Amino acid sequence: MARIELAPEVAGDFDRILQHLLEHEVADARSRIEDIIRAIDVLERNPLIGRVARAGLRELVIGQGARGYVALYRYVAGLDSVFVLAIRGQKEAGYGRVQA
Repeated sequence: MARIELAPEVAGDFDRILQHLLEHEVADARSRIEDIIRAIDVLERNPLIGRVARAGLRELVIGQGARGYVALYRYVAGLDSVFVLAIRGQKEAGYGRVQA
C-alpha cells in the first residue's frame, strides 16, 4: 500500500473549500470535506488511478458538479508514496500556487 502525504498547503485548500461551502450555506459542508479525504484514501491502493496531468503529476477527480473536486498529486513509485499537492473545486481554474 502506498503511503499518502499531504503538502502543508493542502490545509489551506481545505480551509478555502470549507469557507466557500459555509458562505453558500451548504448544510453538509463537513461531510463534503470528509468525502474528499475518503476519496484521497483510495490512492493508498490505487496510486495511478488519477488522470495524467503534466510533468509527472496526476489528478484525482472526486465527485461531480457542485460536489466535484480535483486533487493534484505525484506518485513516486520508488518510495511507494503519493504526495497530494493541492485540492480545488472542479469549477475553479488552475491550482494557483503549484508550478509544473
